[in-house]
Amino acid sequence: MLSGGAPVSRLKKAVLRRLDLPLVRPYRLSYRTFERFEPFLLELEDEEGNSGFADGHVSPGSSSETREGAWGFLDRHLRAAGGREPAEALEQVLSEFEQSKVAATTLATALEHLGRQPLLDVPDAVTLPLLAPINQTDLDQIPAEVEDWLAQGFRTFKVKVGKDVAADLARVAAIQAAVAGRATLRLDANRAFDRDQGLRFAASVDPAGIELFEQPCAAEDWEANAAVAAASTVPLMLDEPICTLADIARAGSIPGVGFCKLKLKRFGGLQRLRDGLEAVRRHGMEPVLGDGLGSEIHNWMEACVARGIIDNAGEFNGFLKPRDRLFAEPMEFRDGAVHLPAGFSPRLDPAQVERLTAERRDYVY
Repeated sequence: MLSGGAPVSRLKKAVLRRLDLPLVRPYRLSYRTFERFEPFLLELEDEEGNSGFADGHVSPGSSSETREGAWGFLDRHLRAAGGREPAEALEQVLSEFEQSKVAATTLATALEHLGRQPLLDVPDAVTLPLLAPINQTDLDQIPAEVEDWLAQGFRTFKVKVGKDVAADLARVAAIQAAVAGRATLRLDANRAFDRDQGLRFAASVDPAGIELFEQPCAAEDWEANAAVAAASTVPLMLDEPICTLADIARAGSIPGVGFCKLKLKRFGGLQRLRDGLEAVRRHGMEPVLGDGLGSEIHNWMEACVARGIIDNAGEFNGFLKPRDRLFAEPMEFRDGAVHLPAGFSPRLDPAQVERLTAERRDYVY
C-alpha cells in the first residue's frame, strides 16, 4: 500500500516513452528557446489490472540533470522493479532522488497514481487561475499581446528578464504601461543575472503592479540571491534550488524572500509536494506552484495538489503550449483558468500518445 492510498498488487508491466510535443509558438527562456517539449511518459500496470501514469520533462540547461541520464535512471529502476510491490519500488527510487530528480519524481508519481493517491481525487469542481507569459520583445508589439491575454481572461503575466539590465528595465516598463494596472506581473530571470546585474536590476525596477522577482542568480549561489533580495524593490521568489524541506527552510531565513515556488517534477512526488507547499507557509512565505514546461499530465497533477493551498495564479500552464493534448477528455481551460469538474479522473488517449511517441521501451515482469 502506498501512503494514503489503496492496496495494490505487484507490478506486472511498464511502458516508458519519450514524447515529441511541438509547440504552438516558441517558448523563450533566458537559457533556451523551446520549439517542442520532450517529456518522459511512464505507464504502469499491476497484477490486478490497476494502472497509473505520470511524466516529467527534463529541461536542458535548467540543472545538471540530462535527458540521457534521466532515461538511464528510469530504465535501471524499471528493470529492477519486476516482482516488487509499488511501495517497495517507491522507497527504492526516492532513496536515489538526488541522482536524477525529474526521473525519480516521474516514477514516484506514477506509483502514487497507481496506488490511488487521494491528492488526485477531485470531490468538488475547482477553478484555478493561471498566468500567461509575455513573449514579445518588440516594445511596439507589447500592447497587442497584453490585450490578447487580457481578452482570454489572464490577470497575471510572467515577464522573462536576465539578458541585459537596461533592455530588461525598458521592456518591463513598457509592459507595465500596457497593462495599466489591469493585471499583476511576475518577473523571472531564470538564474541569468550575475550578482552585480541582479542588484542593479532589482534596485532599479519600478515596483508598480509587480508581485515578485524570481530567481535572479544561479541556483547554487544563495549568497548572491540573498544580496539581490535585500536590494530589491519587490519581494524575491526562489525556484530552481527548492527541492527539499531543508531548501524551503533555508529560503525562509533570507530577508526579502517572500515567495517560494515548487514544481512537482523536482520534488519527489505528490505527497512530498503537498508537504513542501505547507512548509513554505510555515516558514513565512507564500507558495507558488507550477511548471511552465509541463505537459497536460504533469499540470493536471499539479492542479490537483494546488487545491485548497494555492491562492495565487498557478504556473502549471505548460499544457497550453503544445499543439496536442494527451487526455481522451482534455483538461478544460477557459477565462484564464483551468477548470476541474467534480470527479475528474483523466484517461490517456492511446492513439494520440502513440502518434506523439518518439521512443519507447517496454518492461514485462
